[in-house]
Amino acid sequence: MTSDRRIRFNGFKCSTVAHTTAGLWRHPNSQSHRYKELSFWTDLAKTLERGKFDSLFVADALGVLDVYRGSPDQTLREGLQTPTDDPLLAVSAMAAVTQHLGFGITVASLYELPYLFARKMTTLDHLTDGRIGWNIVTSALDSAARNLGRDDQIPHDERYAVTDEFMEVVYKLWEGSWEDGAVVHDRAAGIYADPAKVHAIGHKGRHYSVPGIFLCEPSRQRTPVLYQAGTSAAGRAFAGRHAEGVFISGQRPDIVRRLVDGVRSEAKAAGRDPRSVKFFAIMTVVTAPSDAEAQAKFQEYKSYSSIEGNLARLSGITQVDISQLDLDQPLEYSDTPGIQGILANFTKADPTRRWTPREIADFMSVSSFGPVVVGSPTAVADRLEQWVEEADIEGFNLVDVMPPASFGDFVDLVVPELQRRGRMWRDYEGNTLRESLYSAGQERIRDDHPAAQYRRR
Repeated sequence: MTSDRRIRFNGFKCSTVAHTTAGLWRHPNSQSHRYKELSFWTDLAKTLERGKFDSLFVADALGVLDVYRGSPDQTLREGLQTPTDDPLLAVSAMAAVTQHLGFGITVASLYELPYLFARKMTTLDHLTDGRIGWNIVTSALDSAARNLGRDDQIPHDERYAVTDEFMEVVYKLWEGSWEDGAVVHDRAAGIYADPAKVHAIGHKGRHYSVPGIFLCEPSRQRTPVLYQAGTSAAGRAFAGRHAEGVFISGQRPDIVRRLVDGVRSEAKAAGRDPRSVKFFAIMTVVTAPSDAEAQAKFQEYKSYSSIEGNLARLSGITQVDISQLDLDQPLEYSDTPGIQGILANFTKADPTRRWTPREIADFMSVSSFGPVVVGSPTAVADRLEQWVEEADIEGFNLVDVMPPASFGDFVDLVVPELQRRGRMWRDYEGNTLRESLYSAGQERIRDDHPAAQYRRR
């Protein structure tokens, strides 16, 4: 089976109690409160590798959701993104109990120094033997800006401009500072690294000054696999320049297809092969041996949802206080400082539908911001195949609404059906995360990616 035929899957998590939906942590079977236990993450990683997932994608945020009613109170009551732990610190343990599963970790560029950040990611790429990826975010939360030394959040489009320079610096460090033959490890001569093949990057820009050499010797992938999730105009342009994988959300395949086509156009304009950018749509799957059992499970899950909690989450992500609006009047789009793509999904993406805040909160009950597929393994596989074809995507970020049952159900029930259809691989091809994204042998970033221009040839 060639990798072009298969559907790719990432597990979608956050190191917190309530991630994509509010209220479901109250279900007696939910183990989401165990996010702070190492065994929670190692068991999760083993389950995903057993199901031949490409990676575990871990979201993160550096601020509390405090926009709803001008307070973090609802967030704290619901466990929504607060409390939360640093997702980077569990990666080594998960890598130790797996051999092939990749790890795509969210890190906000605005609150990192590129010199130190590059070292962290290279270290993880060493320790995972080439299985690390970075979900590039700029951070949209005012609460993060206030607590991390800024009086105000940097305006939306300017955040991407700063991150463009951040990318230039880390590319120089990862790709250009150490030549391929710099590490000689010659015991007899007493030379570990050849100084003539290690170079200062000499970066002096508007936002960053990094004159020296990189601290780390090259890792297997050098540059980690690069993911991005923004679908605003600035986000699409950034993805076209930098992203290898794009995380995307939309309620229907045709809506997602328009977003996909837009980013592919940006990639072409940036001189890249548009097909080299791989797309993953957020998806919630509730499955059971029969359609009736799956529907009953879905209704049970929904009975634990919290409408007000979902409104608090929507407010925090969009940076619009939904409590100040009429919940039964259609929501209008505005250029908010938050995640503009999420707001656009419910206000502009579908001209036939005008969503009210109450309808959005109800939609989020089990689904987060993407669709829900409920049914038997056959029914689920049919819908996933339909989405892949109609939206022109490579795969999905699967939401873990009821940990650990959600991923376990999918692995035990849906994965065998997809494998039977030849739509999912039965074993990994290659060893690194980039090989999972592309094909065996593609460990390094592609030649048409802007990072490649910094290689010393």
